[in-house]
Amino acid sequence: MTTNAFLADCRARLAFDLLANTWNAVVLWALRDGPLRPVELRERIGGISSKVLTETLRRLQFNGLVDRCALPGAPPRVEYRLTALGRSFLAPIDAVGAWAFEHGDEVMAAQERAGFRTAAANGDSTAHGRPAAAG
Repeated sequence: MTTNAFLADCRARLAFDLLANTWNAVVLWALRDGPLRPVELRERIGGISSKVLTETLRRLQFNGLVDRCALPGAPPRVEYRLTALGRSFLAPIDAVGAWAFEHGDEVMAAQERAGFRTAAANGDSTAHGRPAAAG
């Protein structure tokens, strides 16, 4: 196995793929304090549809980062909790979040500058520094 993170067969690529989906990190972070039912996750996260949450939970379960636990009683209920593997992924998520907090303004400024240059190059004087709309 190679250590070149940019090759498809590298294990580091697995982590990059997991971080590439915004909801993966958000759901894992939401579960850091303990198990939650899907409705509790949606309330804690905000802005995520039931469909996207279900897809994300299935993806995280497939990758061994969360467990789905059926709760006794009627009606049937489930909750999700981090596995040890999922818990180990919180530190890298926290590191990326800290980087974003420290450098987020710089990234947004660069995006604004690039958007303004792109719009100006296209003759759009109304963009006012916002990225030009995709056509």
